[in-house]
Amino acid sequence: MTRAITVGLDGSPESRAAAEWAAREAGLRALPLRLLHVRRPGPVPEAVPADSWMSMPHETAEGLRLRHPGVEISHEQIDGKPYEVLIKAAEDAELLVLGSRGLGALGGFLVGSVGLVVVAGAEQPVVLVRAGEQAADEHEPDPAGIPSAATRYRPVLLGLDADRPREPVIEFAFAEARRRDTALRVVHGWALPPYYVYGLAAAPDVYHDIAREQAGNLTQVLAPWREKYPEVEVVEESFGGSPSVRLVEASAESSLVVVGRRIRRNPLGAHIGAIAHAVMHHGAAPVAVVAHD
Repeated sequence: MTRAITVGLDGSPESRAAAEWAAREAGLRALPLRLLHVRRPGPVPEAVPADSWMSMPHETAEGLRLRHPGVEISHEQIDGKPYEVLIKAAEDAELLVLGSRGLGALGGFLVGSVGLVVVAGAEQPVVLVRAGEQAADEHEPDPAGIPSAATRYRPVLLGLDADRPREPVIEFAFAEARRRDTALRVVHGWALPPYYVYGLAAAPDVYHDIAREQAGNLTQVLAPWREKYPEVEVVEESFGGSPSVRLVEASAESSLVVVGRRIRRNPLGAHIGAIAHAVMHHGAAPVAVVAHD
C-alpha cells in the first residue's frame, strides 16, 4: 500500500496552511494526500455551525484538488483524542503535517499541547507549518524583489550534531533539498570541553585548533552523503556555541528546517530536546522533526 502524506485538519488558519504545504509536498513526492479531521468527543463548539463542522474536510479537499490537480486527495473524520489519533495515523504515513499558530515577529510560533505530544510520540517525521505560510515564502524573491513561487527554492536548513550524526535526519534533509533542487545548509554548533575554557585567554590558538577539528569532523560526516546526493550543493557551518539561535535566525532564509529528535519510549512526559523545541517554537519556516534511535 502506498503511504500518504497525512495532515491534521481542524479548520483553523494554521491547519489550512499545513494542508496547503502538505499538498505541495505530496506533489513533490508524487504521493497521495490524506486529510484527517479528528473530532473530540462531545458537542461541536458553539462558535462553529454543526453543518460547517461536518462539511469542512470535504470542502477543504475540493479546494485543494482545484489548486493541486496532480495530487490524489482523500479525507477522513475520526472521533477520538487528537493526539492519540494523530500518533496512530503517523504510523502508516510517509509524513505527518500539523499547523502551528503565529505569535508575531518577536514571539515566534506556538506549538500547542497536542502538537508537542504528537511530535514527541510519532516515530515518522512530523512537519510543523505556521499560520500564514505561503508557497512564495519558501522561494527566493524574483529579480524585482517580489515574492514568487516560480523562483528557486530557498535552501533547506539542517541542524546537525556532527559528534552524534543520525542517518535518518541527514537522509531526510538531503532528500528534501534534492526534491526542491536547492542547496542544503548544515549548521553544527559545538561546545568547548570544560577543561579548555579557563585557558583560552592565555592560549587563543586552542580555540582555533578545536574549531578546525570540529569543522573537519563535519566535513567527514557529510562526505558520504555528498557522494550519495552529488546534485545537492552543501554549505557547511561549524561554530562554537548552541545552534538554536543560529537555526532560528537562518530559518527566515530557508524553505524548510530539519532537526532531529531522539526516540524515548518512557511514557511519562514529552521528550523533544532543547534545540528541536526552540526551532519548533521560533522558526520562521516549516520545521521537520525527524525521530531517530
